[in-house]
Amino acid sequence: MKTLFSRAVQTFSLVAATLILSFGLSAGKADAQYRVQTGDQLSVEVLEDPSLNRNVLVLPDGTISFPFAGTIQAAGRSVRSIESLLSRSLAENFATEPNVFVNVVGLVQSADELAAQPYGIFLMGEVNNPGRLNINDDEDITLLQAIAQAGGFTRFAATKRIELRRPSANGEQIFTFNYKKGTGISGATLLKSGDVVNVPERRLFE
Repeated sequence: MKTLFSRAVQTFSLVAATLILSFGLSAGKADAQYRVQTGDQLSVEVLEDPSLNRNVLVLPDGTISFPFAGTIQAAGRSVRSIESLLSRSLAENFATEPNVFVNVVGLVQSADELAAQPYGIFLMGEVNNPGRLNINDDEDITLLQAIAQAGGFTRFAATKRIELRRPSANGEQIFTFNYKKGTGISGATLLKSGDVVNVPERRLFE
């Protein structure tokens, strides 16, 4: 009886291990085949410098912005390709080429899903939680309030050169805001649906 029970346990363990392995291989294959799209949110981790770890949003032009790597094309690439590109772009800042890990943590939503949501404002660059902010129609939000809701500035933020990018009939309007001096547009500027707030990376001696 004990022998039969042991064999049953071994058989169950083997089947379970096979299923887990098959699931892992299938998930890995799907992840490798997926091509990043505009609107996706990516988690980027740099093993050699955890202070660089962050989530980044793939912008409408298909790019992402990352400290010391600048702006790179992400849309249409696999996460493995983005890892390799970021690693090469960051290499000059490390003794050896760093280990970079990229994961998709938020997929682009369908048009129907977006239409069912409150209006959206997008924050990118050197804020702690870049991405989309959903605002109800009956509430207002200012430029500074949106930055605060995104977790505030990172230590790499060029707070003198904040941009508000607003879609218009002629393409795009770009307004600037100097948080240090309070110049340019006001931090109390009310944001509209589709606005993109970009906090660029600070230059070397800025």
